[in-house]
Amino acid sequence: MASISRPITEFCLDLYKECNKNTEGTNIVFSPTSISIALALIQLGARHNSAAQIEKVLHLRKATERTSLGSAAESTASETELEQSQARQPSFSLCCMDGGAHHEAFHELLLQLQNLDKRYILSLANSLFVQQQFEFRRQYLMCAKELYGAMLQIADFQNAVETAREKINSWVGSETQGKIKELFAPGVIDSRAVLVLVNVIYFKASWEHKFEEKNTVERDFRLNQNESKPVQMMYQKGKFKFGYIEEIGAQILELPYAQKSLSMILLLPDDMAGGSTSGLEQIERAMTYEKLVLWTSSECMSEEAVDVYLPRFKLEGSFDLRLFLQEMGMTDVFLESKADLSAMSFSKTLFLSKVFHKTYVEVSEEGTIAAGATGAVIVRRSLPLTEVFMADHPFLFFIRHNPTNTILFSGKLCSP
Repeated sequence: MASISRPITEFCLDLYKECNKNTEGTNIVFSPTSISIALALIQLGARHNSAAQIEKVLHLRKATERTSLGSAAESTASETELEQSQARQPSFSLCCMDGGAHHEAFHELLLQLQNLDKRYILSLANSLFVQQQFEFRRQYLMCAKELYGAMLQIADFQNAVETAREKINSWVGSETQGKIKELFAPGVIDSRAVLVLVNVIYFKASWEHKFEEKNTVERDFRLNQNESKPVQMMYQKGKFKFGYIEEIGAQILELPYAQKSLSMILLLPDDMAGGSTSGLEQIERAMTYEKLVLWTSSECMSEEAVDVYLPRFKLEGSFDLRLFLQEMGMTDVFLESKADLSAMSFSKTLFLSKVFHKTYVEVSEEGTIAAGATGAVIVRRSLPLTEVFMADHPFLFFIRHNPTNTILFSGKLCSP
């Protein structure tokens, strides 16, 4: 699965940098896996430059000559046939591989994520809400369902935009067990919308070693050099994978969830300048795919006795990803004059209107609920008998699926 975990991580770091521009002191949380899968679903129906731009933004290596599905002679599907295609569960079709090897890799990843231990709940869902009277290619509908479990749903943005908005919000609420109640506020979607892609992710898991609630006390969390706020600080002492990265002056800690299938990786800068965010910025500037892999490897981390102090927190990230994706180079698919979604539909006017993503993460004593360098010098410090990991100032975190080394969630906590 390394073939797809690397592109997801590279996309994660690119998107984080875009989200982090001009947002000092602001919390960030999103699911690079969820967004990558949703955009790959669009790439499946794109051709030519539209497909190539999505592929480049997602860091996908071209594996086949064809980059999309469908042929000029292929027939379309009516709305009735669309609904019927949702109900059928066809066997896996080799023709769905025509879009590129990365689609098979995403499919395999989804299968693994859907078969986690019973102590995990992970719901990752994508849906394309399309303006009625657009006809879609049968092969695209079949392969979107087979490869990504993607639902295509008819909406009438032109004549009943409020009904369409409520329909989307209802679907999101059901997929996230009510954690995300209103993805789209009134007015966010207007009558010009043609195709709205929505992806949601919901995650709930227990820690391998739970924090005891009796040990949670109120402590100050330093927001910056001059401000702090009281938080509920959890505590436990145990054996955890821990390391210190001299290059960036930061501690790194891995907190496993049940059965260690997933872990939370925490990057905590040294407590310098009374909680200044400069240490966090140093990590952000240095962080690349190669360095993140190195920092989380056995070369950098080893089992140590650690006193862990971690704030109880809830984060909710909501993004209109269109501007971010355009800045990253995915432009044509959003323009009616340039979008080529001809592997999805015969229509020459189909283009992507909006891409919204919302993630909910809650970290408590029980566990987590979440609705989404090469050449670096590693220096081992002279370790005391017990290390102290005091997360009382801003830090970065990643939730990783360990068997595939895939980052499911990425975030920055500046203010619990």
